[in-house]
Amino acid sequence: MTQLFLTRRRLLSAGAALVSLSAGPALATVGATPLHVLKDPDCGCCGAWIEIVEAAGFAVTTDLAAAPDLQRYKLANGIPEVMASCHTAKVEGYMLEGHVPVADIRRLLAERPDAIGLAVPGMPWGAPGMGPEVEREAFDVFLIHRDGGTSVFSHYAAA
Repeated sequence: MTQLFLTRRRLLSAGAALVSLSAGPALATVGATPLHVLKDPDCGCCGAWIEIVEAAGFAVTTDLAAAPDLQRYKLANGIPEVMASCHTAKVEGYMLEGHVPVADIRRLLAERPDAIGLAVPGMPWGAPGMGPEVEREAFDVFLIHRDGGTSVFSHYAAA
């Protein structure tokens, strides 16, 4: 019969292992780029987009806002009404409207254009958080310029 003796060394080793395991998720977000999302509490696709952005390594925080408050927030932050979608995010001073792919967020942060941010207007099927990419409809990601104008930042062809 094997007996297990609890020594101080074993107790300290086990405690250290538990602390390191429990700190894992917290340590994973240390140094991650903060991204704040404002969304309607009744929108499920926003949550799917948030999960994708979190999985890509962004440290996401979220606030809920009723539709009229969300619309005012968009307009106050330079999002033209024609570029509106279901949620709005802010990352390093840039606005992100709708289901913007992670690759475009990373490109925006790398290139740092003098702009308000990016938008995917509406809710195109197959955009991140909006259904399977293999069934994607074509959509554009727009760069929102400071004068309110827009230009195509990226194009995603239909799958």
